[in-house]
Amino acid sequence: MSTKSKSVLVGMSGGIDSTAVCSMLIEEGYRVVGLTLVTCDSSLPAADDAVALAQRLGIEHHIADVREEFRSLVVKPFIDSYLAGYTPNPCVNCNPAMKFRLLCEWADRLGCEKIATGHYVKIKSENGNHYIVTGDDSRKDQSYFLWRLTQQQLSRCLFPLGEWDKVAVREYLQKAGHQVLARSGESMEVCFIPGDYRDFLRENIPDVKSVIREGAFVDTEGRIIGTHRGYPYYTIGQRKGLGIALGAPAYVIRINAAKNTVMLGCEEQLKTQYMLVETPVWVGDVPAEGLSVRVRYRSVPIACDAPVEVANGLWLVRLHSEASAITPGQSAVFYVGNTLVGGAFIASQRGIAQWINL
Repeated sequence: MSTKSKSVLVGMSGGIDSTAVCSMLIEEGYRVVGLTLVTCDSSLPAADDAVALAQRLGIEHHIADVREEFRSLVVKPFIDSYLAGYTPNPCVNCNPAMKFRLLCEWADRLGCEKIATGHYVKIKSENGNHYIVTGDDSRKDQSYFLWRLTQQQLSRCLFPLGEWDKVAVREYLQKAGHQVLARSGESMEVCFIPGDYRDFLRENIPDVKSVIREGAFVDTEGRIIGTHRGYPYYTIGQRKGLGIALGAPAYVIRINAAKNTVMLGCEEQLKTQYMLVETPVWVGDVPAEGLSVRVRYRSVPIACDAPVEVANGLWLVRLHSEASAITPGQSAVFYVGNTLVGGAFIASQRGIAQWINL
């Protein structure tokens, strides 16, 4: 086996999972090289941790300062999505456009055939296609965030933690001599937002008070029932923090960015067996049967029909049971069993009624 084929570039965050991956791959005989991406100012301390860990492991390590590119490709679309009335998931964009693209580019530069990360997923190849498979630890499975990875990227991926659970990974690090790291906490879900995303929007939108303005809470009949603080500060299904008392529990049902309105209703009005999605991506052919879909991270997959195109760029998905709080901007990720077979972005649900009886 050539030196290149036994070389792997590991995305190192300085945390539990990527350190375990490095150690495991070293034990398997790989030449391990670490790469840490500095995506924002808050990731600088983690880069220092990664440098120290690489020295301790005795591996080559590199740092790539990609803050400007990250802001353009991930942060700006994140902000723009909220301003358009959607609820984005930045990891879904970052993984193919930044993290895995840069890992592949740096792997080529450093003579590494494979790339590896600490995601809790597995990978398999069938009929010339590469598929992501859910991790054995259902509480940590991260397949939902990876549906937009390209076949070229997946062809180079190693995911050593796919068969592990977090407790076992901590125990592994403890035995490997990383006692302090083994007891450390989890990383933030959104790496560039240390707290509430609303504070992040306020701090990163120029002249935010003129861009995000107060508007009307409306009921499902369109009647004004109160005043909201700005539609980007709300998301579909939200109940707490509305700042309005109606005498009964109220939930955000719909957000209209053009009219600057937030519609409130009851919990039952959040439930549906249909949704519209856009820009679907499939691995191989669209499955004719056995399809299920997750409508948010950690949600239980719901059996569904294959999407049917109903308009230019819009696809209708019929669910076999009800889902609640379908949220535009989130991802609809499709599975057959534990195998990820495709994904799409959840589109605005405006006008969906005209296609439900097709």
